[in-house]
Amino acid sequence: MSERSPAPGGLELVEALVNTLLDIETGADSLDTPAGRAPFGLTEDEVPAARELRESLRATLLAHAGHPPHRAVTPLGELLAAVPLVVTVDPADGSAALAPARDGSLAARVATAVAEALVAGTWTRFKACEAADCHWAYYDRSPAGRGRWCSMQVCGARAKMRRYRAKEA
Repeated sequence: MSERSPAPGGLELVEALVNTLLDIETGADSLDTPAGRAPFGLTEDEVPAARELRESLRATLLAHAGHPPHRAVTPLGELLAAVPLVVTVDPADGSAALAPARDGSLAARVATAVAEALVAGTWTRFKACEAADCHWAYYDRSPAGRGRWCSMQVCGARAKMRRYRAKEA
């Protein structure tokens, strides 16, 4: 849906996960298909946990944009608290990075991406579209950090048209 560039760094994975819900109104979900699960390395049995994580992320991204949660969800901090991260240091060049302590699960990869984005200062620019029928994730690259829609041409244009028509009525 969005013409925006993907989110930076590990947030690209998080953006892809949040945007697996293709249509809020119909519930069309790419995680229902093997092809939709493949990029995340998910089995069919792991889909319920992935959906819970996705919706907790969406609620957090809505909060970044100044909006209330779209529905009651398990807080993201609770889901990620169960995923221990460790600092790894490359002996060759001394570079440090965060990595999952035990596994490469989706939750561990998301926790790593969130921690790295927090350190890089990009986490709060990662938002969810304010359009109630969208809520797709996007990275806000606007100079003031006040972007509101995943797509100005779609969601933004619809919102502006609704406002214009409301004035006419």
